[in-house]
Amino acid sequence: MSFNTFGRVFRFTTWGESHGPALGAVVDGCPPGLALSEADIQPFLDKRRPGTSRFTTQRQEPDAVRILSGVFEGRTTGTPISLMIENVDQRSKDYSDVAKAYRPGHADYSYDAKYGFRDYRGGGRSSARETAARVAAGAVARAVIPDVEIIAYVAEIGGDAINRDNFEVTQIAKNPFFCPDEAAAARWEKLVDEARKAGSSLGAVIECVATGVPAGWGAPLYAKLDSELAAAMMSINAVKGVEIGAGFEAARLRGEENADRMRPSTAGSNQPEFLANNAGGIAGGISTGQPVVVRVAFKPTSSILTPVETVTREGEATDIVTKGRHDPCVGIRGAPVVEAMMALVLADQKLLHRAQCG
Repeated sequence: MSFNTFGRVFRFTTWGESHGPALGAVVDGCPPGLALSEADIQPFLDKRRPGTSRFTTQRQEPDAVRILSGVFEGRTTGTPISLMIENVDQRSKDYSDVAKAYRPGHADYSYDAKYGFRDYRGGGRSSARETAARVAAGAVARAVIPDVEIIAYVAEIGGDAINRDNFEVTQIAKNPFFCPDEAAAARWEKLVDEARKAGSSLGAVIECVATGVPAGWGAPLYAKLDSELAAAMMSINAVKGVEIGAGFEAARLRGEENADRMRPSTAGSNQPEFLANNAGGIAGGISTGQPVVVRVAFKPTSSILTPVETVTREGEATDIVTKGRHDPCVGIRGAPVVEAMMALVLADQKLLHRAQCG
């Protein structure tokens, strides 16, 4: 059985391959009457679009989205919303060697082991190109949660992390790394350039923060907000780790250090004021009203120009060099994708909460 759908009430299904004629998503469960147009979706796709700097793949894709159904006179109708993005700059001939031998670190062997057949052009369904459809679906999800602000940024590349004392939100849109630390962005230019010129690649850590999430979204056990977020983030290509709040660092703290202490609200609200947010805005699977904080680790791009030992489909030893156009750090363009998955989960959880609690 194949799983290409995510969500419980607000659901989306992605379709298409890296080198097919098009890819897209079908969003189901979206409430009717929400303002939605292609112009609302396109800015998010533009943030993820390839070829925007020398630090990303030079594949030139406009990533222009078309809404094929589910919207009438600028409003959602409550029926499935079909979104399509055409592929216009494929170079399938670059992958002729991949048809004969497996790229280590990529999904080539595991796909072959499962299906006995695979689309080797750019990785087919396992390509990061699939995430364009997620970003389009995520833009629809944002219409469901207009009071929630979501922002993702690169916190680390190749083991070099930002200095949080230098954190400036306005910097994120001013450099090609989605980096809030101007000094770190300058260092990363050299770091990524060196990896690209050496035919290698680097990993990255993306941090995503959602503010405006009210207390109460989520569920105690099998639809926990944090478990849904973890599943959503782990489903992104090249992601190998997810942390909520303090994450693994929480295991190194004492109980009194990890506790998110509370005091009465000074604004006269019935909701407490928290003195810390080690829980990442989620306790017992349910949002606390604090910012929801998620960190996502992206591995280095597996398609590289450095020769790597591998085997052919027939089991013979060989080396492989992956030709074509690839991101020297796939995590850079991962920031808009992480934002999209955050939006998709939160939209689903809002509707789940409304269904049970009114």
